[in-house]
Amino acid sequence: MVTPMIHEVAAGLHGTETAAAGAVTAYMLPFAGLMLFSGTLAERWGRRRTMRISLLVFVFASAWCAFSPDLPWFLAGRALQGATNAFTTPLLVAAIGDLVPGERLGRALGWFAAMQAAGQAFSPLVSGLSSAVHWRLAFVFPAVVALVLAALPPDEASSARRATGRASWRALLSARLAVACVVSFTCYLAAVGLTVLSTLRAQQVFGLGPAERGLVGAGFGVAGLVCAGVLGRLLDRAGARTVGLAMNALLVTGVLVAAFSGTIALLALGIVLAGIAVTGLRSTVNSLAVTSAPGNRGGASSLALSLQFFGGALAPALWVPLYTSSGSWGFAAGALAPALAFGVVAVTPKLLAPR
Repeated sequence: MVTPMIHEVAAGLHGTETAAAGAVTAYMLPFAGLMLFSGTLAERWGRRRTMRISLLVFVFASAWCAFSPDLPWFLAGRALQGATNAFTTPLLVAAIGDLVPGERLGRALGWFAAMQAAGQAFSPLVSGLSSAVHWRLAFVFPAVVALVLAALPPDEASSARRATGRASWRALLSARLAVACVVSFTCYLAAVGLTVLSTLRAQQVFGLGPAERGLVGAGFGVAGLVCAGVLGRLLDRAGARTVGLAMNALLVTGVLVAAFSGTIALLALGIVLAGIAVTGLRSTVNSLAVTSAPGNRGGASSLALSLQFFGGALAPALWVPLYTSSGSWGFAAGALAPALAFGVVAVTPKLLAPR
């Protein structure tokens, strides 16, 4: 949500655009760090209670961001937002793994990815339009949504498990889960880099304002939303290896198209291709994670997602300086991450066989 309004946040809090882009890292680092163990802890505490508390703290963190007097306070609020969300997303993936039969798991995770894509589609659009009035207004909408969700938590049947106290850390020692973590990390290392750099390119090269940048960035989520159902069915039919190879190749293409775009249309096309690829990779990673450790689905999901968001946290710090110094070639370097994942998936066919 911050990427379309980096310029406005920097100006409003008297910082640089590079420092304001650190809002992505400030969110991602605690988000990813806590997810190393948040899923296992939530399995022990109870998913419903954990999610309700996390949502309420998120409301407070959003207000903190909205009323921050300077950039350090703003970044601290973003860190708290990330910390709270570490205890929500992996629990949803784990619940789907418990509730859905294996032959339909890809489709279910595809629809879950579609809802994530919808969030990504509307997030830059809402924040871009809000920041056209004032950037602080962008934090009102997610706070209201979190408050509503906290008031209407899933029942214990939907959240699949009560607190057991027995979720095992040892169950996470799985080679299949390790491959999922590698793909997850490289996917977001490229994808978050692309979204941040596309925003900077849209402003610096094409002169787009915050609302226009938000609209272009929304193509990432809209494309994923439109294609998620098809990608989920493909995952059920073709398997994780085929989908993983195809989506990593598509992500390489999307990054390169956006990096060397000479028109707004080409920039938007690169974003759309990446949105489709990331949605397919999310479903693939989540499927591999929940089937790698049935005794601790929450822990496996949170570990894979943790690596995903560590990649997202590293992306601005790695790619923004490269883009600043090398322009389009620095942007294009982001394609190396999914190229690496393609190689890992290609050489591990047995680990990715259906279960």
